[in-house]
Amino acid sequence: MGVSTSSPEKGISVVTVDFPPVNAVPVAGWFALAEAVRAAGRDPQVRCVVLAAEGRGFNAGVDIKEIQARGEGALVGANRGCFEAFAAVYECEVPVVAAVRGFCLGGGVGLVGNADAIVAGEDAVFGLPELDRGALGAATHLARLVPQHLMRTLYYTSRTVTARELREHGAVWRVVPPDEVVAGALELAREIAAKDGELLRLAKAALNGIDPVDVRRSYRFEQGFTYEAGASGVGDRVRARFGEAGTAGSAGKGERG
Repeated sequence: MGVSTSSPEKGISVVTVDFPPVNAVPVAGWFALAEAVRAAGRDPQVRCVVLAAEGRGFNAGVDIKEIQARGEGALVGANRGCFEAFAAVYECEVPVVAAVRGFCLGGGVGLVGNADAIVAGEDAVFGLPELDRGALGAATHLARLVPQHLMRTLYYTSRTVTARELREHGAVWRVVPPDEVVAGALELAREIAAKDGELLRLAKAALNGIDPVDVRRSYRFEQGFTYEAGASGVGDRVRARFGEAGTAGSAGKGERG
């Protein structure tokens, strides 16, 4: 349970998230994930990082129950932890391949939106249920996966899109059977890791440098509105209904279409 790092092959580091039952990550978990990704990227022997998860899905976002129990302190902590984890993926010194199966929601979209490549299972769905959870954020990262108007519609409705739909938009590299996700990600990582390690690091820095949007600043701007929602009470009001039968937060929205 928690965040672990393994090295299954030369030049490849796998960072795995495991917070049962649904990988709703607590505050400390986001910071641990950030440190694990940064440490892997700093290792001169590593040429590619695979970001994976155990359990029922890739990521269910922040731990809402922790925020409900701890209040503003946990909300600020979750904001800061997500910011660090998303930035760590984006700024990792080597390419990051996300291996996604099952649900990828909220903070999960923040992680994969900042990754360099995505290999997804046929069962994978992606979405931002933030408005159902009394929060805002990660539109910055969803906008890196889908076109602008689709991003806005998904954001306002809290609906999800499938891995195959994201592949149609060019965001997902491959769609594979769920039990082959990590193997598919390792296959791509192996191809990347075959390149010169020093040149790969220069390439990562160069590609980040030509991005049209500063993802750190853009996401930080969004987080200001999350905090405003909390300070005004609207965030608590919506979160209080989270999980109740018959409310939008009690279950994920259906897929588009």
